[in-house]
Amino acid sequence: MQVFNVQGMSCGHCVRAITQALQNKDPAATVRVDLAAKEVGVESRLSSEEVIDLISEEGYAVQVA
Repeated sequence: MQVFNVQGMSCGHCVRAITQALQNKDPAATVRVDLAAKEVGVESRLSSEEVIDLISEEGYAVQVA
């Protein structure tokens, strides 16, 4: 599982937006969001760069944890 630090997440809408963005590119992706820790865990065929780009496009600051 790849883990990313994501700033700006605060609610269920944020979780849905990130999850949908990733699953639109990889429907088999598993996405785990921890709002308190500001972390997103991703199990996917997508590269780290692709995950970062997709989360960034949703308006969040993201980097590999």
